[in-house]
Amino acid sequence: MNKHRIHRVAKLTGLSKDVIRVWERRYGLVQPSRSSNRYREYSDEDVALLRFVKAQMEQGSTIGGLATEGRDSLVARMRLVTPFTVEDQKPHDHLLDDLVGLLEPIDKVGFERKLNGAVAVIPFEEAVQRILLPLQRRIGELWHEGRLGIAVEHYVTKVIQQKLFSVMNQLPVNEFGPRVLIACPEGETHEIGAQAVAYTAATRGCQVYYLGCNLPISDLVLFCEKIRPDLVLLSLTEAKTEAAMLLQLQELEQLATRWPVAMGGQGARAFGNLLQDTKIELLDDLTALHSRLMILLSMRQRVYQ
Repeated sequence: MNKHRIHRVAKLTGLSKDVIRVWERRYGLVQPSRSSNRYREYSDEDVALLRFVKAQMEQGSTIGGLATEGRDSLVARMRLVTPFTVEDQKPHDHLLDDLVGLLEPIDKVGFERKLNGAVAVIPFEEAVQRILLPLQRRIGELWHEGRLGIAVEHYVTKVIQQKLFSVMNQLPVNEFGPRVLIACPEGETHEIGAQAVAYTAATRGCQVYYLGCNLPISDLVLFCEKIRPDLVLLSLTEAKTEAAMLLQLQELEQLATRWPVAMGGQGARAFGNLLQDTKIELLDDLTALHSRLMILLSMRQRVYQ
């Protein structure tokens, strides 16, 4: 998870540094850590919460009333109502061009320095949607076109995976959130999208069980029987024939009779029409994923109220 100094937080939120300090000291809305040289360092969640509080005040709330509600309550409410916007998903095209230009011939130091620098100055969730996933798609397209070798594609994939797992390992364990199982079915070998979904679900307060790629349906069913998930999210990216997709859907429908199942990825979108007569949901973009998670979280909140 990124750490941001106060001048960067001011740019990201539109709040002055003085206001941020007052909200920290007087109301305890944000809880910055201290770097080795004693500078305040704010987390991505702090930045998102400040944005949310500012938006609430623009709609008529007072800072005193919001502060009385408490940070934990505000964070929970923020996760339920904060939408993904088109702008949040728009790739940084110029940056992607620069990064690709550093791969042929490969300049490891230059590539990783530019990527690390770009990811460090924006909230990580924004970096996932605007930099890491678009970069992975761009590299995959170049490989399919024969303009980049498979070794370079693997290198970039591993760099992105390392970032996702590193940040996920810093997230708190959600004990009471809805149980969400995320995997790529058998035959699916590309898991960057599934990892990004796992990160998104974890930051929303879900208990995430991430099982990775190429998971046989039989093992998926056995694991579901152990944890009884509130939602199974599957990533399908591989190109298939319609006959192969129908066969896979027949297997997955047996799973969907016992637990809610949704799927996304370009492989799922290609055969979205085949899902219309099944119990399997299609989450065809990030907004649909976000909405599905919010429904799941709101249902869990009502259970505990």
